[in-house]
Amino acid sequence: MQEHRPASAYTNKTPSVITIGTFDGVHIGHKAILKKLVASAKKDNLDSVLLTFFPHPRMVLQKEASIQMLNTLSEKKALLEQTGLDHLIIHPFTHQFSRLTAVEYVRDILVNKLHAKKIIIGYDHRFGRNRTATISDLKEFGETYGFEVEEISVQELDDVAVSSTKIRNALKEGDVETANNYLGYSYMITGTVVKGKGIGATWNYPTANLQPSDTYKLIPKNGVYITQAKIEADLKYGITSIGTNPTVGGKSRTIETFFLDTDANLYDKPLQLEFLKFIREEETFENVEALKSAIQQDEKVARAYVRTHE
Repeated sequence: MQEHRPASAYTNKTPSVITIGTFDGVHIGHKAILKKLVASAKKDNLDSVLLTFFPHPRMVLQKEASIQMLNTLSEKKALLEQTGLDHLIIHPFTHQFSRLTAVEYVRDILVNKLHAKKIIIGYDHRFGRNRTATISDLKEFGETYGFEVEEISVQELDDVAVSSTKIRNALKEGDVETANNYLGYSYMITGTVVKGKGIGATWNYPTANLQPSDTYKLIPKNGVYITQAKIEADLKYGITSIGTNPTVGGKSRTIETFFLDTDANLYDKPLQLEFLKFIREEETFENVEALKSAIQQDEKVARAYVRTHE
């Protein structure tokens, strides 16, 4: 898969089959659409192209809205790399871009730049200034500019929307197993390990404090989870606590992981943490000894999970 950013960087001349959208999560519903795109391109000896936008349009047009994404841009690219897609085009979404008329968008980008011969798109797709143009308009443009429009069925789009909603709701409830079933992979948070307070190390439970790389990333519900991460090329399981550490007077929300059976120094290193199972809610314990006892129990639960899943 070749990445092009912005659309003007795309210089490929091969006619293309295009789909357009955010594809946040790149979940099993999205993958079904991309599979159709790739198969259609191969059948007609065309290139498969996904046109997506960053930042998300709502980040630009509704700045007061708090938007939480299932993927950072780097995570999305890595997931799309696995789909067989020929080209990923990431075009900056700006106020200026949002003012393009429908004809300017179709003629200048989809036709003249991306050489569209076929566009696979949802029946409810809207585009152009103020999102006034519909798929009927796109089909009329197709007759003018010589491309075919294939509608993604209502059922397929409903599956995508339902999956996305269920994934978000599950993560907000801490149900990472349900989220992972709809995603087709383990939900992840990517970031850098930063120094924390170091309290866990004094209890023989040193933790890696993960600072997410992007603030718009959806963080699962506060609580304790079984997780995994690649550390020095080896897969290691961990116990991850998301929350404010109320028992020891914490105020800010942190993501802290005690990794089983490793003493690797992770400070200032990148880390991609994958969530496997929810263990328990975040609690305020009566004292530190009760907290330590709970952590020891978490470790027993995690090790039992590892024994049945390795």
